[in-house]
Amino acid sequence: MDEKQDSENSVSIADRKQDMEKYPGFFNFYWDEKEGKIWLEIDKWDTEFLLLDSLPAGLGSNDVGLDRNQLGTTRIVKFHRIGPKALLIQSNYGYRAISDNPQEVAAVEDAFAQSVVWAFEIQSEENSLPLVDATEFFLRDAKNVVKRLKDREQGDFEYDPDRSAIWMPRTKNFPLNTEVEAILTFRGKEPGEHVKSVAADPFVVTIRQHHSLIQLPEEGFKTRKYDPRASFFGLVYNDYATPVDESLDKRYLVRFRLKKKEPKAKISEAVKPIVFYVDPAIPEPIRSAVVEGAKWWNQAFEAAGYKDAYQVKMLPDDADPLDIRYNMINWVHRSTRGWSYGMVVRDPRTGEIMKGHVSLGSLRIRQDFLIAEGLIANYEDEDSSRMLEMALARIRQLSVHEVGHTLGLGHNYCSHINGRSSVMDYPAMWVKIDENGDLDISDAYDTGVGEWDKVSIAYGYQDFPEDVDEEKELNGILEDAFNRGLYFAPSQDAGAGSAHPLAASWVNGENAIDELNRMMEVRKIALDNFSEKRIRSGQPMALLEEPLVTTYLFHRFQMDSAASFLGGLYYHHKIRGGVQEDPKFVSGDEQRRALEALLETIHPKNLALKEELLKIITPRPQGYSNRDLFPGRTGLPFDPLGAAETAANLSVSLILHPERSQRLVEYHARDPEVPGLGEVLDVLLEATWRTTHTSRDWNEIQRVVDNVVLYRLVELACNDEVGSQVRALAGLKLWELAEWIMDEVDSLEDEDRKAHLMYAASMINLWFQNPDKVKLTKPLDPPMGPPI
Repeated sequence: MDEKQDSENSVSIADRKQDMEKYPGFFNFYWDEKEGKIWLEIDKWDTEFLLLDSLPAGLGSNDVGLDRNQLGTTRIVKFHRIGPKALLIQSNYGYRAISDNPQEVAAVEDAFAQSVVWAFEIQSEENSLPLVDATEFFLRDAKNVVKRLKDREQGDFEYDPDRSAIWMPRTKNFPLNTEVEAILTFRGKEPGEHVKSVAADPFVVTIRQHHSLIQLPEEGFKTRKYDPRASFFGLVYNDYATPVDESLDKRYLVRFRLKKKEPKAKISEAVKPIVFYVDPAIPEPIRSAVVEGAKWWNQAFEAAGYKDAYQVKMLPDDADPLDIRYNMINWVHRSTRGWSYGMVVRDPRTGEIMKGHVSLGSLRIRQDFLIAEGLIANYEDEDSSRMLEMALARIRQLSVHEVGHTLGLGHNYCSHINGRSSVMDYPAMWVKIDENGDLDISDAYDTGVGEWDKVSIAYGYQDFPEDVDEEKELNGILEDAFNRGLYFAPSQDAGAGSAHPLAASWVNGENAIDELNRMMEVRKIALDNFSEKRIRSGQPMALLEEPLVTTYLFHRFQMDSAASFLGGLYYHHKIRGGVQEDPKFVSGDEQRRALEALLETIHPKNLALKEELLKIITPRPQGYSNRDLFPGRTGLPFDPLGAAETAANLSVSLILHPERSQRLVEYHARDPEVPGLGEVLDVLLEATWRTTHTSRDWNEIQRVVDNVVLYRLVELACNDEVGSQVRALAGLKLWELAEWIMDEVDSLEDEDRKAHLMYAASMINLWFQNPDKVKLTKPLDPPMGPPI
């Protein structure tokens, strides 16, 4: 195209402005209805702003993870002009030089790569305001849908531009943010089961992606030093202007900007309060529970000396949740239950939270209701009010928890030690046994924030007068909490292989071993009373399995906590000079008591289901599929041995967890009083393979448990990521088991037991000769547990 054509094209575009609809705001843009194009007017050069992608309309599958209202990547970008191009450049704030020396600053900027996010061609320029066609930029796959579907093995998809367009109903402009939405279509081959289960046409998936261009906050935000003993998320970057005798790493809290009008006053209003707005799509009575739970944070802000500094309101009819000025609590639907989220839009320079964004999964309350049904439902003598109230109590907890994340707070997975001292734990329902031996769920969940939550808000949001030593005061807040016996453990300290005996999610009680034993009593009462009354009249009897799953595995999370005593280590994230104790091993007595409690969970008496119940559970009717059921090996009929196998697999996997096994070896070498791996394996094999029962059905269950133990023990012996001594001890115990079996089988008359033992011995001997040829039956995986 020659210069004359360029000029004519430029003029024609400028002239066409009069036929376009102008959207004034942060970045003015024009909508060309005829061409379906967005024209962006650039009036800010080399001025940084925030670029955010999100997903307002998703796939609807928790397993894939492309959820409605899901936030994406946040970038600090700026427009930079080079000739006819407007480059959108992403700044690299992970590496900086906080210095008055511009050459020192520039040296660091040049050392670490920036990224050109997009290059726009300047099509027209009027009054020094360039106009660019931004249509293709907004229609790109910013959320990497194609990659996500491929990574989740859900098919090979590609973006279809012919079936994609700017979505004008959600394309808007505000003074501080410009919002553009696109409807994007992806064509696919061989779509996976998750896509098939939710998409109208699994070969053509259409979702909507959103782009936000946001003005960065004004200067004046005061950063606050990060402390690993506190609950807050951290902003981390390297400052290369730091003196050599100090760390390059700079760590600051992620938090809202909140200041008192009168910092020296004991109680003061905020200069600008934090306000959250609730999605009007939430139905009642859930909506009221969400609002009530979210409001609890005001208790913590009041304790920190604020008046009405934190508020919760319904989103006004004339407000838009896309407006950066509105912190939102959203209601998200999926085809299967999944996680809820508390996410933030933050300033990557400082950690200042610009927008809180909560997504509450709508199916979570139904799962809580189902758990209550499995424990106490009696659809003959009473209604569902007790169970509904418990589920609403859990939603209040979910609401306050996810809002807590948007205030900058991470998890505290040991608050149950202090009597439910933090809503940032994953709270387990507290089920009591009353004087009549019945289950009581009236106190299933607590109300209000806890003591640790008040400590957290004080640490993150207390506004100190100018003449106060802030660092000293902040340290005092934490030290005082620890002196009062409060505990803190972040997410990393919990889990199946956790070494921390106090850190776990969805548990209760000061001592996890005692609470596991108590929960087994709760479970027994619920299973003893389990009958057709657990489902409503007129429902297929096969649906009894849904509440049965949650009841049968009611103890699963408490087992995680009890298992952490085995090879356990008490520790804090202590700082030098702090008041917290140094790490110490869990005592040998407590470790052995934990093992005993875990072995009780796989005893056939606790895995067998009563015959009266098994006789009334029918095979699943057509069209009643549900993935939250026990897997089995019997086809359509319910498989009680499969249920026992899944429960045993949970317990044995915890006992033989690779990291736990490694700790057992190391800790026993350092302290012979605590049990070693060899002792644990001996006790496990004695309680399983070397034990028989008088009941035929118990013996069949025992054989199922034995096979799970054999599989996990062979797996441990083959694990090339554990130390050689772990593998050596596992191999030794396999050899000893095979020798014991050969001594045992000669005198056996029980054909079933003889076959069971001979098969195991042959597999062990084959494993020693050629491990690759051993094909043991993989234990059945349990139904999905979290989130509950």
